[in-house]
Amino acid sequence: DKNANIQGQIELAKQAVLIRAYLSDYVKAHPISEAQLKAEYDLIKTNLGATEYKARHVLVEKEDDAKAIIAKLEKGEKFSELAKASKDPGSKDKGGELGWSSPKAYVKPFGDALVLLKKGEYTKTPVKSDFGYHVIQLDDSRPMTPPPFEQVKPQLQQRAGQQQVENLVKELRNKAKVD
Repeated sequence: DKNANIQGQIELAKQAVLIRAYLSDYVKAHPISEAQLKAEYDLIKTNLGATEYKARHVLVEKEDDAKAIIAKLEKGEKFSELAKASKDPGSKDKGGELGWSSPKAYVKPFGDALVLLKKGEYTKTPVKSDFGYHVIQLDDSRPMTPPPFEQVKPQLQQRAGQQQVENLVKELRNKAKVD
C-alpha cells in the first residue's frame, strides 16, 4: 500500500515537472514585445495619477469613536497621539503615518476623501470604508514621479508572463473534454 502511494506521488511529481516545462516553453515561444511592456507601463502610470499624497489616519470600529477623535483634534490634540487608538496595526505606532502613495492605492472612500484635503487639514466627518471609520489628515502632496521603465521592466515581464500562463491554462481548460 505504501509503494502504491509512493508511485502515485512520483507520477504527480513527473506531471508537475512536465507541466512546468510546457508552460516555460510556451512563454519562451511567445515572447512579450517591448511595445506590450511599454503599453502596460503607460497604463499603470495613468492609473496611478499625477499626484501622490503623504497621509496619516486613525481607523476605528464605530462612527461615534471617529467623531470623538475629530472633536479632540478640534480642541488641539495631536493627531499622532490620537492615532495610538487606531485599529490599523501598520500605522498606529507611527502616529498614523501611511507614507507617500497614490489615492488609488486606498479603498475608494478613503482615496476620494484624501484628494479633497489641503495640506495640514483633516476630515471633519468620519470616512466610512469596509474596514471601519477613518479620520484622515493630509501631511503633504507632490507630483508623482514613477520609476523609469527600465527599472520596472523585469517586474512587468514577470507579470505579463504570469498573465500569459493564466490565459493559456484557461484556454486549455475550455478546450478540454472531461467525461
